[in-house]
Amino acid sequence: MKTFTTPRFLAALALCGVALTGCGSPYDSGARAGSGALIGGGGGAAIGALAGGGTGAAIGALAGAGTGAAVGAATTPNRPRNGY
Repeated sequence: MKTFTTPRFLAALALCGVALTGCGSPYDSGARAGSGALIGGGGGAAIGALAGGGTGAAIGALAGAGTGAAVGAATTPNRPRNGY
């Protein structure tokens, strides 16, 4: 029986998450938090799957998503001023 924690599936899931992060606004803290959660969750799931298997992938995804959301929201730049 195949599971959804195979390295190939998790790599494809992480790639989809990274592709979707380009849709977020760089000046909206909520969008940056969502983008960070996708990147962190995908990366954490991939690392967890390689390091610990099925349960490690879930733990890595949760930890990565939480960290990515926090860092994404905290690093929101100010919107540039229009004009010279």
